[in-house]
Parts: sequence; C-alpha cells; structure tokens
Amino acid sequence: MSEVVSVAWKGDVDGHLELLDQTMLPLCVEVKTYQDTATLFEAIVSLRVRGAPAIGIAAAYGAVLGAQKVAHLPIAESSMEILKECDYLATSRPTAVNLFWALDRMRGVVRRNPGLRDTHELVRLLLREARLIHDEDRQMCHAIGEFGAALLREATGVLTHCNTGGLATSEYGTALSAIFTAQDQGHVLQVYADETRPLLQGARLTAWELQQRQIPCTLICDSMAAQVMREGRVQAVIVGADRITARGDAANKIGTYGLAVLAKYHSIPFYVAAPRSTFDLSIVDGSQIPIEQRKSAEITHGLGVQTAPNDTTVYNPAFDVTPSELITAIITERGVIAPVCEDRVRAIISS
Repeated sequence: MSEVVSVAWKGDVDGHLELLDQTMLPLCVEVKTYQDTATLFEAIVSLRVRGAPAIGIAAAYGAVLGAQKVAHLPIAESSMEILKECDYLATSRPTAVNLFWALDRMRGVVRRNPGLRDTHELVRLLLREARLIHDEDRQMCHAIGEFGAALLREATGVLTHCNTGGLATSEYGTALSAIFTAQDQGHVLQVYADETRPLLQGARLTAWELQQRQIPCTLICDSMAAQVMREGRVQAVIVGADRITARGDAANKIGTYGLAVLAKYHSIPFYVAAPRSTFDLSIVDGSQIPIEQRKSAEITHGLGVQTAPNDTTVYNPAFDVTPSELITAIITERGVIAPVCEDRVRAIISS
C-alpha cells in the first residue's frame, strides 16, 4: 500500500505544509510545499487538495502559515492579521463545512489567548491545534470504518462515487474506510467506482487508491450505475459528504443524488459516511446548503481537451443534495444514524 499522504506538516513552528497534488494523479505522484496562504488558497480552489476533511486540515495548517508571516508583530496586531487570514481561506470553497469548522477552531485559539507574551507563543498554540484536528480526523476515519464495515458484511459488491479515501482525509477516509476496514477484517469487496464527471475523481483517485490496497475495482461511467444495479452486481452504495443538515440531507459530489434515487428504485441500501465535523446543525433543510458553481471549462475542455462547441452554455454545480428519505443510514465515528431523521441526527451528533 502506498504511504503517500494527502496532507502533512513538516517541521515544528518554523515548518511548512506539504500537499499531494491530486490534479497530477494517477500518472504522477507529486508532493508540493506550501509556505503561505495565497498558494494554499489556490491549491484548495484548483483541487490540488480536495475532500472535505482534507480541506479542513489543510486550512488549519494554513492558519499556522499565516501566523508565521506576522510572528514579528505585537500580539494584538498579529492576532488581527491571523483572523484575516482565516477569513481569507474561508472564501476558497463554499460547500464543504469542514473548512469553516476547522478555521473556527483556529480562530478560537487566537481569541482565547489575547494576553500571550508574543506571537511566537501563539504560532505554537495554533500548530498544536492544527495537529490535533489532523489526529482527530485519523481517529474518526478508523471509527467510521469499523461501523461501516459492519454494514457491508453481507455484501459482495459495493458502488461508490467520487473519492472518499485517504486522499480526501488524513488516512483511511470515510466511505472508503468501510471498504478498507472490511479488507483488514478479511472481507474483500468488489468495488464499482463511478468515474465521477466532470473531473473524474473516481477514475483518477478512487481507482488509484483501491489499486494501492489491492482491492478489486471496476471503473464505470456514471451513466452505467443503473445497469450495474439492475444486474445485481452491487448490494450497497456508499458515499461521503461535504455537508449534512440537521435532518440528514447530505450534500456530496454532483451525481450522488441520482445514485440515491437509483438505489431506492432497486431496493439497495444507500449509505453516507462522514465525521461529525461534516454536520451543520444550524441548517435543517438541504435547500439551504450553498452549492459551489465551477468553471464551464471543466466540462467543455475536460482534462484540457475541447469536447464541446465554442460558446456553449454550461451549468456546472460541483455538488447536489440527497434528501434524508433516500439515505438508509449515515455512518459517523459515534455510530450509525438510522433511521435518518432530525431527532436521530441531533441525538448522535450533539451527544
């Protein structure tokens, strides 16, 4: 199995951030160094780092990078600058709530420590918090995997969408963690991976991760999912999420909603796997989730090759929202939410 990780901090308080450039996969494994928030912002927007948990972790370390640049300033002045850097990073992508959750934790460190002797002490506290966020995600991923693997014990084939493994998180992932954990327990599943148009995260990333683990993987076009289900090749669908509301509506990569409708029709369990940090209990209905709109070139010039006429009108939402009624269960590090409803969500997430 590959030991390449999506996000890593190298060194101590004077260290730097390293990210696996996921736009280069699967043909090239390239790790890039980041020492300022501007280049990190670009990495988040351009999907060099992607996946809600990984974005949150990277942004937390981004707050440390911002603090390093103002470490020479008096604590009051530097604190204001660090908060501005957090606000700046928060504008990089609108849908994944983990980004805002992580940055809120970093802001909390700044606001709780106005009486420090100097900014160098604050940098150390911020790095400690970012590392804590990173480590907590590792633990959450493994716990999600344990609960998820238990739900897949009767399955031989499973379908997944986009990428939800270690590339999208800190280690095992969310939805893929259930598949990886099942393998650890001796239960190797046949995985059908949607290619995930238009940026092909399933083809470029999920298939690559499954190969590293030597898990059987069959890549399919997104439009083939219904046929795969009708032929009885899969007994479960498992996906991740970027934001989940109080009633359990789940925003995830575009195409997820359609899979949930298909799974319902074919009487196949549809599971969402996500940590507590992905839940936004301030929102009840999925219609309130902001949906990121991305550039038309991702569709008209996929991977740099023009596939549509010039001046074609394009609609390119990066996410859709699956209503809770279509979700069999949500798998969290605290347990399985089923049935998926507001009472059950609040009971587990708020406990």
